[in-house]
Amino acid sequence: MEIKNAQKAVDEWIKAHGVRYFNELTNMAQLTEEVGEVARIIARRYGEQSEKESDKHKDLGEELADVVFVVLCLANQTGVDLQAAFDKKLDIKTKRDHNRHHNNPKLQKPE
Repeated sequence: MEIKNAQKAVDEWIKAHGVRYFNELTNMAQLTEEVGEVARIIARRYGEQSEKESDKHKDLGEELADVVFVVLCLANQTGVDLQAAFDKKLDIKTKRDHNRHHNNPKLQKPE
């Protein structure tokens, strides 16, 4: 699904099930909360902290999807065409970072 279609799907979901968007500040707080949930899973599952039994069933994909959902809400609320913004950012990063990353010895494959 393209980002523009995802934005539309979220908008339709909000209208059908969510009554209305939470305000931007509430959604920003919610985004922070969702990112924290992702961070907890990553830190415990892939980092050095032990994973609590209660966290072992948590679905990283579901938590990442929560982050995407709230980002799409914020984009819709603020009139951001996230497809256009993402395409522009990818172009900027491609031009700016290609040589930088290829020339970074820390990223080179070990021989």
